[in-house]
Amino acid sequence: MKNVFVILSLLLFVSTGLFAQKKNVVEVLYFKANLACCKAKSCAMLENDVKTIVEKNFTDGTVIFREIKLADEANKELVEKYKAQSQTVILVKKTKKGENSLDISEDIKAYRQSQNKEELEKSVLAKVTEIKAKKK
Repeated sequence: MKNVFVILSLLLFVSTGLFAQKKNVVEVLYFKANLACCKAKSCAMLENDVKTIVEKNFTDGTVIFREIKLADEANKELVEKYKAQSQTVILVKKTKKGENSLDISEDIKAYRQSQNKEELEKSVLAKVTEIKAKKK
């Protein structure tokens, strides 16, 4: 019986620790449409660039990248909530009182025109830092 209590206590401790870490996670939501071949290639390259920035700079799991397909019925609520279109990028951080979100689509649009990956990376990192610091 004592062993069961120890095991249950350990599981509770571990799950509570994981939950505490989950609250500080920032999600990078990349909204994607089903596009014709040429547009799909450029959209996929842009998606890959954003995803690479996230994976390269946040290996600890505090920031995660998620692709959200606009046409998927399961994503309808998210699409409507953020008024998302193709290549909309939203940063989302859950808080005790709800969530904070930040639309960085203008930064993505500027990158599409300039093709300056260093500037995009600086911008994404600054915006992630900004939303991590927000408290609701």
